[in-house]
Amino acid sequence: MSNSQTITIEKLAGVISKEVYIDIAKWHLYLHDAKLDIPLAEKLYQAITQSGKTLDQKTITEVLSSILVKIGGGQKELPLSDLIPTAIQSRLLDIVEQFSKSF
Repeated sequence: MSNSQTITIEKLAGVISKEVYIDIAKWHLYLHDAKLDIPLAEKLYQAITQSGKTLDQKTITEVLSSILVKIGGGQKELPLSDLIPTAIQSRLLDIVEQFSKSF
C-alpha cells in the first residue's frame, strides 16, 4: 500500500470514527474506541477503488457484513452490520459518497 493510500484511509477512518458507532443496549461505542475504524476504512477504500468511486447501500452492508466483531471475550463473532443501527449505516453511505468525491 502506498503512502498516499495510507493517508487517504486514515482520513476516511478519522471521519468514520467521529460519526459511526456500534449500538449495544443503547450504549454507543464509536468505531475508533472499538478499534474498528481503520479496518472498516480499508475495506471501504477497496470497495470505492474497485467500483469506480460509487457505492450503494448494498455494498456498504456487504462491507460491514464482512467484518466480524468478537464479543464476549471471543466466544462469539457478529458481523459489524448487525451492530450498527440502520440510520447510522445510511449516514456511513453519505460519508463515503462525500469522501469519494474528494479523491
